[in-house]
Amino acid sequence: MMPTTELLYQTDAYCRRFEAVVLAVDPEGRRVALDRTAFYPGGGGQPHDLGHLGPWPVRAVRKEGETVWHTLAGEGLPAVGEVLEGVLDWERRYALMRTHTALHILCGVVWRDYGAQVTGGNMEPGEGRMDFEFATLQKELVGAIEAKCNAEVAAAREVRVRLLPREEAFRIPDLIRTKINLLPPDIAVVRTVEIVGLDLQADGGTHVANTREVGSIRVVDYKSKGAINKRIYIKVE
Repeated sequence: MMPTTELLYQTDAYCRRFEAVVLAVDPEGRRVALDRTAFYPGGGGQPHDLGHLGPWPVRAVRKEGETVWHTLAGEGLPAVGEVLEGVLDWERRYALMRTHTALHILCGVVWRDYGAQVTGGNMEPGEGRMDFEFATLQKELVGAIEAKCNAEVAAAREVRVRLLPREEAFRIPDLIRTKINLLPPDIAVVRTVEIVGLDLQADGGTHVANTREVGSIRVVDYKSKGAINKRIYIKVE
């Protein structure tokens, strides 16, 4: 049986330091599993976090089943039972939180005003892109979309996170905005992220608590990826 890791980032995205016990060590992979972690392991287009566990730099984080593995650089490895302090690279994480929320604002605006579903997305700190099934997207709409996104930032909308039983979550209309439902059938609890008054989606990533923290959103490019699919690139500043 592999250990279960408590996911601190799911309920507190602002946790940047924590203590945890080493539950398992994989010497060949130079990785350790902890009883709890604030390191996001990546997913949904958001990259994994970086930082330190004790003196060891964390260079990769991966969730396998209920276990989060932290791949470490440096010499040696901690022992099972050792207590470590985890410290996130907060500047990078916070930039990803702002970026991820900005993409949800973009998704919310495009869904609300144009009814376009998401077909893909990706992000790095401070910038990202989102693909939509949006056949009518033309250059003249890009400026309007940018202005609408920044209006939602200025509205200072609260961002709420909830953990719901799967059956309850799927009673929410339009909870899944992606063209394909990416939630595995064995997930019993669904995490939702709501930008109050704009957007409500199933999502596992980290977000800021209010849209005003995003800063300005700039649409820097858009591309046609076919007759129907369109890609919008943004930066947060």
